[in-house]
Amino acid sequence: MFKRKVYNEMLRWKSESTGESALLIEGARRVGKSTIAEEFGRSEYRSYALFDFSKVTDAFRETFLDLRSDIDALAMYLQTYANVRLYERESLVIFDEVQLFPQAREFLKHLVADGRFDYLETGSLVSIKENVKDIVIPSEEDALSLDPLDFEEFLLAMGEELLADAIRDSFACVRPLPEDLHRKAERLFREYMLVGGMPQAVAEYVSSRDMEAVDRRKRRILRLYRDDIVKYAGNDKARVQSVFAGIPGQLSKHEKRFTLASIDKDARSREYDGAFFWLDDARIANVCYNSTDPTVGLALNEDNATLKCYMADTGLLISHAFASNRATPNSVYRDILFGKIDLNEGMLVENAVAQQLHASGHRLFFYSQYSAVAADRMEIDFLIEREYENAAMRMRVSPVEVKSAKRYGTSSLSKYKAKFAKRVGTQYVLHPRPMRHDVDAERVCLPLYMAHLL
Repeated sequence: MFKRKVYNEMLRWKSESTGESALLIEGARRVGKSTIAEEFGRSEYRSYALFDFSKVTDAFRETFLDLRSDIDALAMYLQTYANVRLYERESLVIFDEVQLFPQAREFLKHLVADGRFDYLETGSLVSIKENVKDIVIPSEEDALSLDPLDFEEFLLAMGEELLADAIRDSFACVRPLPEDLHRKAERLFREYMLVGGMPQAVAEYVSSRDMEAVDRRKRRILRLYRDDIVKYAGNDKARVQSVFAGIPGQLSKHEKRFTLASIDKDARSREYDGAFFWLDDARIANVCYNSTDPTVGLALNEDNATLKCYMADTGLLISHAFASNRATPNSVYRDILFGKIDLNEGMLVENAVAQQLHASGHRLFFYSQYSAVAADRMEIDFLIEREYENAAMRMRVSPVEVKSAKRYGTSSLSKYKAKFAKRVGTQYVLHPRPMRHDVDAERVCLPLYMAHLL
């Protein structure tokens, strides 16, 4: 199993909750939820029992519901069904794919109150209407999100732990990496954009270095997502399909805001709210909203009608962009890697940064000001909240610009700083060049491979 950062958060939950809450791990299909849940049970408990609700029988479901009035009998049944002896305060019960059995999720309130075992749930689409109707969500439930591997986790999977440490140290000290390490990190980041962070794709790349084989893995995941849309998106199915199909085309434009008119000239944003929510809840997409008057608490000024829609995994975005072909051969990946193919690299780079920011726990926001006067127009790719040294470490909004080319301008950052003044924290530029710190401008230019550290 790959080393995942969320594991430390799971350990913290075990230590701090001491059985007083269940833990829900949410994430996209095939992101590794079941794997990490089992590893956690195997390594941190005397025993564990896993119940995969995509595989249990109807008889199991009926018996579970029948025994809810007798927790002693239910505990015995769970052990017998799983053929695992569970020990009081030393065992973990895992409800895998819990969205497929909402009544079990609801009953966790009573199982947690009983206190004899720890409970861990994994699930996708746990918030959509069909999976929460007619149940009361237990308040005794903590939640963690499992994203695809970020770049640092990818480095660990590739056996580059020392490079990962060097990058982290460089960021902390605001000191550029030596040139040879910088070039190596840049190359690996480009590989990461092509492979992505889905565990099956990363495992294939680690073992074979065969991008065509990696592409086959990614296409299977995309096919699974398309099947899920048909199966679970309900009345929004057609709209979800349209938005999902349109993501690469929208991101390939200079203005990456999602334009509904491109998929339906009569579309209204309120009609598509459910489609964007579904893709975001399924963790297939990372939706980024315009914050119209950015200040700490970016969501307070969120404009739901103006948004960008990124793929949750950049490797999947590449396979999705070439979906009209039956496969994407090694030669195409090689040409993308070395910039020899006509593909909007800004699309990949910005998507990869969105992926890193989301994995670091940021909700995604951007800022856009349109004006007929060019001098007044500006667009900031991302806004994040960070402690600001020049404000006694109080939180400020940091604008983040993403650049795919080595030569670029930063006029939008300057306009943003002038407009919002004391609200603004450190400004960041993520670019394919070494680190540079402009102290006077309160601006830090970071290599793209440091995005996960923001």
